[in-house]
Amino acid sequence: MDLFEYQAKELFAEYGVPVPRGKVAATPEEARAVAEEFAAAGTSRVVVKAQVKTGGRGKAGGVKLANGADEAQAVASEILGMDIKGHTVHRVLVEEGSDIAEEYYFSFLLDRAKRTFLAICSAEGGVEIEEVAATNPDAVAQVEIDALKGAPADVAADIVARGKLPEAAANGAVEVVTKLWDCFVGKDATLVEVNPLILTGDGRVVALDGKVTLDESAEFRQDLESLTFAAEGDPLEVKAKEKGLNYVKLDGEVGIIGNGAGLVMSTLDVVAYAGEAHGNVKPANFLDIGGGASAEVMANGLEIVLGDTDVKSVFVNVFGGITACDAVANGIVSALEMLESRGDDVSKPLVVRLDGNNADLGRKILNDRNHPAVRQVETMDGAAGQAAELAAK
Repeated sequence: MDLFEYQAKELFAEYGVPVPRGKVAATPEEARAVAEEFAAAGTSRVVVKAQVKTGGRGKAGGVKLANGADEAQAVASEILGMDIKGHTVHRVLVEEGSDIAEEYYFSFLLDRAKRTFLAICSAEGGVEIEEVAATNPDAVAQVEIDALKGAPADVAADIVARGKLPEAAANGAVEVVTKLWDCFVGKDATLVEVNPLILTGDGRVVALDGKVTLDESAEFRQDLESLTFAAEGDPLEVKAKEKGLNYVKLDGEVGIIGNGAGLVMSTLDVVAYAGEAHGNVKPANFLDIGGGASAEVMANGLEIVLGDTDVKSVFVNVFGGITACDAVANGIVSALEMLESRGDDVSKPLVVRLDGNNADLGRKILNDRNHPAVRQVETMDGAAGQAAELAAK
């Protein structure tokens, strides 16, 4: 589970990591009120930052400086509602301006390949660490962490030294690293990242940004529900979660529904490849209805995908196993009838490929229903090609 920046900083503050003062705003008026509050306390310069769970906010115009309440309101008006890599900005973080002397990078993460915890530290922060590692690998220190020992002061000091942070920041960075480890372990995180970790003009080390990923498998001992807010997520993803569906919105035009994560991932690849011949049409989502999905689940999935205004066609790719193809076909018919009864638009073309258990019966059910939006194609490649072509039209 990825957190928004402001949520990550709330966790940091809980563990004593220094962060700038800031408050979340959902409207330009709220952003103005926060800026006025900071101005009254002697800080008129603020930063307005889009709260989305993706990188590249600055390049997309989602992070802007503002001098005074009027400018903060105007900047918030520009940022709220923006689309950043398929993520709509529903909230902004209005934060006091910081006096930045230097920028560094630091993170703790779970390295699954090496089956260990890893600390990454670099004196070159404020940019993507992948770029630094590629252009100047000696500037990036990667230190394996003993899970039993953790990151007390001596370990933290070694990490900071190997990351080549300057002497002026060393003591403050060591203290931050130990507290970030406590946060990492205490919250069952798989990633705790600060980029940049800054040295201020008055010598303080502060987490200017924050990225945290929590392990959802630890939900039984963590309060993850309080970190989930419907207003901050994509509306379709929120709706899908309420229905128990594994759905992720993507930046494309072909809606994807499949049963089984492996099949859905393969379907995404096949559609992306087929789309190259039709104006680079791409998949619009990932939606796995599961290997044992019922007709009701199929209907829910179709409702979610058809509700995406970016979707121009839908590819339903099902291999009948635990759930037979006739149940899936009945789910498609039920979904279409339900949507039509509500007055929803069901004119978007549905390309259906059924294979496996009771595939012939499933095809017969769809043929008998003879809905004008439904087209059946026997092969995966053929169905992907037709779905891409229909989306392009």
